[in-house]
Amino acid sequence: MEFINKSVEELKAFAKEKNEEYIHADPFPNIYFDNFFIPEKLKEVLAEFPDLTKNPDLKFNDPNQVKLASKGEYRFGEKTLSFMHFLNSQPFLEFLSTLTGIQNLIPDPFFDGGGAHQIQPGGMLKIHADFNKHPNTKLDRRINVLVYMNEDWHEEYGGHFELWDTEMKGVRKKILPLFNRMALFSTTSNSYHGHPNPLTCPPDRTRKSLALYYYSNGRPEEGIGAGSADHNTIFKYRPEDRKSRLISSLKEVIKQITPPILLGGLKK
Repeated sequence: MEFINKSVEELKAFAKEKNEEYIHADPFPNIYFDNFFIPEKLKEVLAEFPDLTKNPDLKFNDPNQVKLASKGEYRFGEKTLSFMHFLNSQPFLEFLSTLTGIQNLIPDPFFDGGGAHQIQPGGMLKIHADFNKHPNTKLDRRINVLVYMNEDWHEEYGGHFELWDTEMKGVRKKILPLFNRMALFSTTSNSYHGHPNPLTCPPDRTRKSLALYYYSNGRPEEGIGAGSADHNTIFKYRPEDRKSRLISSLKEVIKQITPPILLGGLKK
């Protein structure tokens, strides 16, 4: 296969070997692999990565997220198109099914919500659970695959991908977005994840990734979540976020009830 140094049978055997590790991972089924793809091939994909700071299809800028994203496959270069099509191909789908135990996976050729993602310094994505139904097909979202494209990425740059426990008491795993690192996890209504801290990389750098989502026609009841059979992205607050929001709310209340003449004096 063009992008990996394994045959179809070797890829299946590798998935079978990692199945137990994936299923029993903390805090929910997840895993990541380093150097999964042929580095030279992935560097060709990186060379084509669209500069979304100039031409984003989607720009998110609100208290929960500051990020850029492509839409569909029309911004992909030739190498990127081949790579993304490989990740939606039968051999890779069989690899995912063997690894995760989720059968009859269906890719999304429209990359709705997926595709190329780019985060500038100061950007972030708060902890959340993903939308659980494809907006058009209404299929059930089951797996996220993230391929990181950041060469020479240092710990102090931040941008860690965080996995949180279902009660939002604490982070259970942090994954640095290194080049040729592929992270994947099962998506449910309480698989909380994100990179909540503002990116601290140098001003000439950005955090780049390719995202792919996989679906099935129906899902087990335990993956639906009480009262949330069909939902959009669910953002969750970390303990420090709740404290920050409380302080902001108190400041706003004080601002509203304090007479303008006294407020002006306090500012001075």
